[in-house]
Amino acid sequence: MSWLRRLWAAFESTVSPRHFYELSGRWLPWLAWPAAVLIATGLVWGLAFAPADYQQGNSYRIIFIHVPSASLAMGGYLLLAVCALISLVWRVKTADMVAKAAAPVGALFCLCALFTGSLWGKPTWGTYWVWDARLTSMLILLFLYAGIMALHSAFEDAAQGGKAAAILALVGVVNLPVIKYSVEWWNTLHQGSTFRITERPSMPPEMYLPLLVMFFGLWLLYSAVVLMRSRHEILRRERRARWVRDIVAASQAGDGRRG
Repeated sequence: MSWLRRLWAAFESTVSPRHFYELSGRWLPWLAWPAAVLIATGLVWGLAFAPADYQQGNSYRIIFIHVPSASLAMGGYLLLAVCALISLVWRVKTADMVAKAAAPVGALFCLCALFTGSLWGKPTWGTYWVWDARLTSMLILLFLYAGIMALHSAFEDAAQGGKAAAILALVGVVNLPVIKYSVEWWNTLHQGSTFRITERPSMPPEMYLPLLVMFFGLWLLYSAVVLMRSRHEILRRERRARWVRDIVAASQAGDGRRG
């Protein structure tokens, strides 16, 4: 069983705060710059060059922000649940740091999905809000995000706050399939999924291609922001570690030379 212990030791060193901080610093440029290019391309392509929908006219263009935002809100919460499982079962503290950093970002995309959805609903349904199953379950997701952030801040001990937030994240993950399948389980106003893996898109290429570009761009943006916030959280929690003091000292020395 010695090989198992060595494998576990290698895994722990890989997900240690210091290693994650150093590795994420190398990832960031490869996420941030492509995100900026893809988002700019997707917005111009979708808002200026994609054709108007034959039923909804130009109001459908909100999907280029709404659909990726809703996907990120759900995917971001799934990340919280995975981090919660890793944190509670394997006691990997980096997972808790990433979860705390990711929660506000996911909440922002959830709020964006609800806001853009209401703007889309007005010309489509004649009202900004209905207690539709999809909309209501998305609102519950926003409340779950808010609860997780509140728990992280409610305890002076970061480990206790992280544990409480992790439990809520795992409990709340049952809401994700409700969001996903609500339009199939109940008679709702909300339309079905825009894309299905096993089916061809119902939209013409000149509409769904810019939407795919926005998907990739916003997912890269989400990843970059979460990594930046995670790096800040690592430095805050590990501020007494020697390697963090060395980074701060090097940064201060660099500022002094520039001054």
